[in-house]
Amino acid sequence: MKFAAIADVHGNRPALEAVLADIAALGINEVVNLGDHVSGPLEAARTADLLMERGFPSIKGDQDRILVELWQAGTSARSDFRELERKHFEWMASMPSTLMYRGRAFLCHGSPGNDAAFWLDHIAGDGCPRPSRIDSIEAGAEGIDAEIILCAHTHIPRVVRLKDGRLVVNPGSVGLPGYDGKMPVPYVVEVGTPHACYAILEHANRGWSATLRYVAYDTTAMAALARARGMLTWASAIATGWVQRDHL
Repeated sequence: MKFAAIADVHGNRPALEAVLADIAALGINEVVNLGDHVSGPLEAARTADLLMERGFPSIKGDQDRILVELWQAGTSARSDFRELERKHFEWMASMPSTLMYRGRAFLCHGSPGNDAAFWLDHIAGDGCPRPSRIDSIEAGAEGIDAEIILCAHTHIPRVVRLKDGRLVVNPGSVGLPGYDGKMPVPYVVEVGTPHACYAILEHANRGWSATLRYVAYDTTAMAALARARGMLTWASAIATGWVQRDHL
C-alpha cells in the first residue's frame, strides 16, 4: 500500500499543481487531503475547483469549518469567502472532520479530537514551536485503531513513532510554509524553505515508512498576490519560507 498525503493548501494553486505533478511523476495513484484547502488571500475558488475535480478522500480543517459556518450564517467580509461559490461551500460542508482511510490510516486535521489543536508540536512560552513530549502525543493517539495516523494544522512536517510501533505523520503544508498567531502567546511558525511539502506513506514487509517531499515551484505570483491583498507575512513566508518580523 502506497499513497500520498497533502494538507494545508490554503488556496495556493501553483503549489498544489507542483505537488500533484510530483506525485504523478512518482507513479502514486492514491492521495488523501487533510484539510485547510482554500482559506487565505490567494486563489480560493481556483484551488477548490482543482481539488473538487480530483475528488481525493478529504477532511475539513479548522479553517474549512469556519468558512462553512460563515456561509451558513450568511455573510463575511473575508476575501476567500467572497470568492467562493455555493458549490465550494457545499463541497467543504460535506467533508467529515476525521476519516479512516482503507481501514489502516486515520486522518485528522489538528489532533484526533480537536481540529484546531497543535499535536506533534506545541507553542512554547517564547512564542516558538517545539516538538511535543511523547507522552502527550501518545495520549492524543489513545483509542485510535489504525496503523498510521495523519495530522496537519501546524504546517510543520514531522514523523513520530509511537511506543506500539504506530506512526503519526504531519505532511507539512503544500501552500503556506510560515505564519503567525496570537494564542496562547504571540508566535511565529516558519519552516525555512518556500518549497511545497507533502508526505508519501508506504507499507512494506518491515511496516510503514514515511517520506517527506519538498517540491520547488515558482512562488512569484502567489507572493505578489498576498502582498497586493495586504497579507505581508504570507507574502514573505511564501517567497522565502520565513516570516519577515517587521511585518508583525
